[in-house]
Amino acid sequence: MGNVVQIADLAKFEGQDVTVRGWLYNRTDKGKLQFLLVRDGTGIAQCVAFQKELPAEMFEAARTLPQESSLILSGSVRADKRAPGYPGGYEIGIKELKVVQVAEAYPITPKEHGVEFLMDHRHLWVRSLRQWAILRIRATIIRAVRNWLDDHGYLLVDTPIISPAAGESTSELFEISYFDDKAYLAQTGQLYNEANIAAFGKVYCFGPTFRAEKSKTRRHLTEFWMVEPEMAFFSLEDMMDMEQEFISYIVQCVLEKHKMELGILERDTTHLQRVTAPFPRISYDEAVERLNKLSAEQTDPEQAQLLRIDWGNDFGSPHETALTQQFEKPVFVYHYPSAVKAFYMQPVEGRPEVCRSVDLLAPEGYGEITGGSERIYDAELIEKRVAQIGITRENYAWYLDLRRYGSVPHAGFGLGVERTVAWICGLPHIRETIPYPRMLKRLYP
Repeated sequence: MGNVVQIADLAKFEGQDVTVRGWLYNRTDKGKLQFLLVRDGTGIAQCVAFQKELPAEMFEAARTLPQESSLILSGSVRADKRAPGYPGGYEIGIKELKVVQVAEAYPITPKEHGVEFLMDHRHLWVRSLRQWAILRIRATIIRAVRNWLDDHGYLLVDTPIISPAAGESTSELFEISYFDDKAYLAQTGQLYNEANIAAFGKVYCFGPTFRAEKSKTRRHLTEFWMVEPEMAFFSLEDMMDMEQEFISYIVQCVLEKHKMELGILERDTTHLQRVTAPFPRISYDEAVERLNKLSAEQTDPEQAQLLRIDWGNDFGSPHETALTQQFEKPVFVYHYPSAVKAFYMQPVEGRPEVCRSVDLLAPEGYGEITGGSERIYDAELIEKRVAQIGITRENYAWYLDLRRYGSVPHAGFGLGVERTVAWICGLPHIRETIPYPRMLKRLYP
């Protein structure tokens, strides 16, 4: 009866007959009027079936269809500010209804379900309004990442997912059998990116990475997506300048495009609106001083102990949260102790116990969003570091070659997509940030 249109575009077709294809999200029975909430992936629209205007069999279908039944309906688009839906404000007066499939009793109902039940039914849970909003925002974050990098002279260069050696620590790697050899699922593409910059200057890789940490925290997944830019002739300060522009762009893209979805999530965007360059920067030394000062000011001994930190230790979640509460924007913490960072990070001149590293901590307790550093580019020094930590030199021969043929100062970082989604969406747990999360005890579906 009308052109097939997307629900997100209904406003363009006011007064016209259209056809919508989708699934029944919910239904309200008002006797001779049936209000169907129909979703098609782009939005949810109220569609009204009036008994007098439909053949008996069509109205009966509208009255009895179970949740998540698939259907095709046609009718006239009309404006109504009261009409619920997303984006809402328009409804369809049904003139024709065709049922594609009558769904069985749907296991996810409006009643409260436990998290484990919902995770067991993740393949169905992704249809729910909250998950729909989160995953749409995730897609925009990924698009923004690519657009900014592509528009600023970075070349996408894919790096291996199967790796012969660790990028950082073998204790966090999934070992696999690679024919007659031992191999690992990659935890980073960074080492290969360091080879790629000598060919292309500024590059990035973007794909799944894997960590075998037996972690149960709300911030960790065993499989997650990471973007890793790497830049030739970049200092740590150059990289921080780049990161703050990059992160600001991503956040502002979401704010511009997803007001509706952020509203569904009831996200307070106050902090997000402040995410514009420049970001504050403090050294690790200053961060330790701030934390211990906060610890000393606590009247609760348990809280004081949580915040206290000895120089040389890495920050935990309470430390990162306390630090970010002192700033209105994400904050850079730079020059961490070398002992808590990877072997390839450039030492600070005159302070070999400290390296030219930096983490970007997000507000509101969301912790580290990016981590990066200047890389060691001196051939003698990188050989010394490899020997010091006792890794097998043969596994890194190609990486060490990079310091022999035109080595230059360079820097790079990694941004975890899921942590970024959790922060921007204001989610309490990372499991909702990816369609099918992999966690310590979660491999299904």
